[in-house]
Amino acid sequence: MSGERSTAAHQVVHATQGLSPGTAAPRPEPVPDHRPRPRPPRFTGRDAELRDLVDALAPGGPVALVVVEGEAGIGKSRLVREALRLCGERRETETGDGGPDGLGGPDGSGGTLTAVCPPFRDALTFGPIIDAVRDARPEGPAGLGLSPLAGVLRPLLPEWADDLQPVPEPLPDPGAARHRLLRALAELLDRLAIRVLVVEDVHWADDATLDFLLFLTTRPTRTVSLVLTYRPEDLPPGSLLPRLTSRPAAGGRHVRLALRPLGVADTAGLVSSMLDDDHVSDAFSTFLHARTDGIPLALEESVHLLRDRADLVRREDEWVRHALADIAVPPTIRDAVAERVARLDPDARTVLEAAAVLGEPAPEDVLFAVAGLPADRARPAADAAVRGGLLTEGAYGRLAFRHALSAQAVHDGLTARDRARLHARAGRALAEGARPSPARLAHHFRGAGDLGPWLRHGERAADLALAAGDQRTAVAFVHDLLTIPGLPARDIVRLVRKVPLHTYGGLRNRDEMLRTLRDCLTDDGLSPRERADVHMQLGRIIHAAGELRPSQDQFEQAIQGLADDPLEAARAMILLGVPTDSPLPVAAHLRWLDRAAELMEREVPRERRLFYRVSWSNALLQLGEETGWQPVDGFLRDESEVAPGDILHLNRGLLNSGAGAMYWGRHAKARQLLDRALDQADRHGIQGQHMMIAANVVHLDWFCGHWENYPERVRALAESEDDPRFLAEKQLLLGLHDLAAGDRRTAEERLAAALDEGLRGGDLLLQAEPAGALGRLHLADGETGRALAATEQVTGTLTAKGLWVFGAELLPARVEALLAAGRTEEAGRLTDAFAGGTAGRAIPAAAAAALVCRALVTGADGPADRAADAWAAAAEAWRALPRPYEALLAAEREALHRIAAGPPDAGLARLHDVRRELDALGARGDADRVAAALREHGETARVVWRGGRRGYGDRLSPRETEVVRLLLDGLTNREIAAALSRSPKTVAAQLKSAMRKHGVTTRTALAVSVATAEQNPAE
Repeated sequence: MSGERSTAAHQVVHATQGLSPGTAAPRPEPVPDHRPRPRPPRFTGRDAELRDLVDALAPGGPVALVVVEGEAGIGKSRLVREALRLCGERRETETGDGGPDGLGGPDGSGGTLTAVCPPFRDALTFGPIIDAVRDARPEGPAGLGLSPLAGVLRPLLPEWADDLQPVPEPLPDPGAARHRLLRALAELLDRLAIRVLVVEDVHWADDATLDFLLFLTTRPTRTVSLVLTYRPEDLPPGSLLPRLTSRPAAGGRHVRLALRPLGVADTAGLVSSMLDDDHVSDAFSTFLHARTDGIPLALEESVHLLRDRADLVRREDEWVRHALADIAVPPTIRDAVAERVARLDPDARTVLEAAAVLGEPAPEDVLFAVAGLPADRARPAADAAVRGGLLTEGAYGRLAFRHALSAQAVHDGLTARDRARLHARAGRALAEGARPSPARLAHHFRGAGDLGPWLRHGERAADLALAAGDQRTAVAFVHDLLTIPGLPARDIVRLVRKVPLHTYGGLRNRDEMLRTLRDCLTDDGLSPRERADVHMQLGRIIHAAGELRPSQDQFEQAIQGLADDPLEAARAMILLGVPTDSPLPVAAHLRWLDRAAELMEREVPRERRLFYRVSWSNALLQLGEETGWQPVDGFLRDESEVAPGDILHLNRGLLNSGAGAMYWGRHAKARQLLDRALDQADRHGIQGQHMMIAANVVHLDWFCGHWENYPERVRALAESEDDPRFLAEKQLLLGLHDLAAGDRRTAEERLAAALDEGLRGGDLLLQAEPAGALGRLHLADGETGRALAATEQVTGTLTAKGLWVFGAELLPARVEALLAAGRTEEAGRLTDAFAGGTAGRAIPAAAAAALVCRALVTGADGPADRAADAWAAAAEAWRALPRPYEALLAAEREALHRIAAGPPDAGLARLHDVRRELDALGARGDADRVAAALREHGETARVVWRGGRRGYGDRLSPRETEVVRLLLDGLTNREIAAALSRSPKTVAAQLKSAMRKHGVTTRTALAVSVATAEQNPAE
């Protein structure tokens, strides 16, 4: 066996040497085991990081958010433990008190609570925090003075049930219920006098735990410092952690510690500390550093492995390698752990495999049961693993791997059959304990492939999460259960009735789950109501993914079976009232909203109407209906007048109506609503809404001309991989800025991506603006056909539906494209329809855009002075909103028509003003176009310095002049590059700069422009 290798393999005795044939060799004397027994390594090489962490947690200082990041085995947990130990010693020295206000050990005493996130895909609500609290307070909550709010914790801490208040009445809104749960858990930490909360391995944290950490950092009065450790490489897509760590709260400290590998000197120090502080040879330490990259855990495992192999030799008072060329150090920690485990006896390996599958600290009896060994064999095996540094004994005698990476190495080495067998044993062993965790049982029976217990315990875990107000975790469990192969239709219906599956993005196995729901609908045994429930869930999942048009088909089918549930029917009707690019006209959307209003008035209790009124108002505003504003003043009322459970609905109303006000062109109202929404989201920790509100504020800033550091502000918006519409909104905002700045190629890519997402989901709001911007871009390039193509589909939808509120961002580009194509009558009809559709409606943005369309038509077939007056009216309408960018573009057209009407002086003066204001705004591409127009009229456009090294303004530089001269001689870019000893890339950049200065976009146009200006390129 590999575990029975000679203990002195490097001392080979050739006893037969020199003996005559047939002479028996004497038995060798037993060789004593002189191998060193490595000690735990001393904390090494992190003095600066340790000092920063201790300073951040100093008592009396501001609350801190400390993030410790680094790869597996780099020493994050060790750093935190050392810091907590030093803080405790400092406190005891200064006050002689290690009590609740100090920082004690990491077991929760002395104001510090340490939670460790297990590597489970689905965990119990706040699992790491709850487990840490349970361990730190084994006597329960008696004496803590918890308020009735703490009753919501009973499903999470059933062993405390006798000492907690009854569970409060459930709240109808899942967001409000979750917020109440966050407040209750925060109160518990306050009553426990926790001043420092350490959460290890946050890359594995469940969403509920991350939400709670976000909540703690956004509380108006923060009392708990956070120390978080995580591995950046293991952070899942869409994690909330970047939002948590990138938004330091005001008034607190934000410390980020990125741990790096140890150097050679620190490598020698760490290895020496494991070998009785004896000297380690330079060659040995250099060798180990090169093969472990200075990762502390890899070094430790390598020393243990070299000891096991008898490859460590003590020579002249220092430790050296036995044979330089013969020693192979495994390339990864996992390989080192795998080899170490393979050298153990079979019982020890079995215990380690059981610990790896359990994945968390476990009592001896559970660990031994999973291993399938009697105690008299399992206990010595576990002791050997502890002595070898693979297992560690924690609180209450529970055993676990000392490092998660070691556990993963053992787990990955198991066959699928062995893993399933051990998971089954784990499920059975845990089920026999007191108050077993349904989440843990579901995890293990899922791993065992035992579908019945998996369904039973997973459903129980979802129910407990719902009872605690944690809908997100419940949704995660139900998602997984819906992917069980062959799940009966009645089980599917029962599961989908538990939670609204659309509530949280990032659905795992989304396509598989949708297929399960659609297959369920083919079961003829379902009742109309059961069928309606499945249709509603399908529709809401698709709707949340941005696919608005197909979702409405599901809602319409669902209504047929909802006669006995007016609340759900009203919800479906409101969703059918939201305009999409379906053929449904505005009148049909309004009929659904009228039916919903009747149901609300007749069937919805007054205390539950806010949710419905917010959604109903939003749909009406998207339809351009003034009645949508009726509830809005109520959204601005004092939040103290609103039930706590309605705060989220109230804020959603502020967000939706703020966005509506922005697109309508009521910008002052939009600012008031969005600022109020952002303030409430911050004060109440409403993270999901905060993201969308911030995006709308940035969009409003674009319209209002607040462009300072605009691209950086857009990029700083939180990422949400789960929300393709939000990502498309960011692409749109960046594309609009790129277009104004003159970077048309990048603008085209981003605007096209945003439009594609809008078309995919039938989202008219996300179709009109990028389509209009693309139309303007193609027109500026002289590509009329592409401008027509970009605007055709969305224009057809708006006109067919009679939906004019979104026309402000699209129809001016469409009218201009039609005029450029010679389709003058069609442009006139569209202009008349737009003006008629917005007449009598207080939609300022649409009214201003209608004036632009009228000015375009007037300029095409009317005298220049009338066109100038029309453009002046449009510019004034835009300024009144205010939308300064659109106002300046209209003023540019006005000035050009004034010049054409003559005399030109006033028009030229206005054109100079427009050029200067566009440049100051940041619309440099447009400013350069106006400068080129001024030059065409013999004007010298004064150069506006835009920061950086002062250059040649709108004049060609000498190097650009050389390139242009050769261009006029007919040379290609490559030929010019060869002639001037420059790279083709440099020549292309210089030609692009020359084109920009002349306001053209092609080589031919540049040649014509230079020749027309009679410019001598040789000068």
